[in-house]
Amino acid sequence: MPLALAIQLREGTKKSHTLAENTGFVSCFLKGVVDKSTYRKLMADLYFVYLAMEDEIGRLSKANHPVVSLIGFQELNRLETIEQDLHFYFGEDWSDLVQPSSSAKAYVDRIRHIAKATPELLVGHHYTRYIGDLSGGQILSRIARKAMNLTGKDGLRFYEFEQISDQKEFKLKYTQTLNTLPIDQEMADSIIDEANLAFKYNMDMFKELEGNLIGVIGKLLFSFLTRKSRRGSTESV
Repeated sequence: MPLALAIQLREGTKKSHTLAENTGFVSCFLKGVVDKSTYRKLMADLYFVYLAMEDEIGRLSKANHPVVSLIGFQELNRLETIEQDLHFYFGEDWSDLVQPSSSAKAYVDRIRHIAKATPELLVGHHYTRYIGDLSGGQILSRIARKAMNLTGKDGLRFYEFEQISDQKEFKLKYTQTLNTLPIDQEMADSIIDEANLAFKYNMDMFKELEGNLIGVIGKLLFSFLTRKSRRGSTESV
């Protein structure tokens, strides 16, 4: 009997999803408060996360792992698009300039560890990141484009899933795949726990980025107050 893992994952990660959306970084992002410096730091962190995920999932898929190989949809891969974005923000020598934050490094270490110890748990990370990217990508792309005064796709290719022509149809296929994975309920519970842990790793990255946003907000507030003061002094003459 199918385990309906897709529904279990959605219901089992609702609290974590809400907590992630309410972090200072995501709240600011959704309100259009994001600058290129902060955004490129996010892309740098995600580069190392996706490098680990796509390396490990690709390796396990080639080895025909009975569970991981089933979710290794090539059309979801983000590494190439992130590299294009990093080239846009950092220049040709981007690979010499980017370094993972401490939270991103912890995230990567976890991915590498479970890939060797319990590969099935990668499903939780795969679901949390890729389906989240696919579901909210277009909205976040529009917000980021406006906030950073970007035109076209450059700098925002991370959100472009060019190999997926029908997102609704693809999500249905992904759901069906999750629901037919050859796992038992005990492993399903472990995957849900791992998905919640994946949310925590993402929130840890967001919290590190909040320091940059505080600086941006401070500069905007200072600029606003300075202009207001200047207008006031002019009016009083």
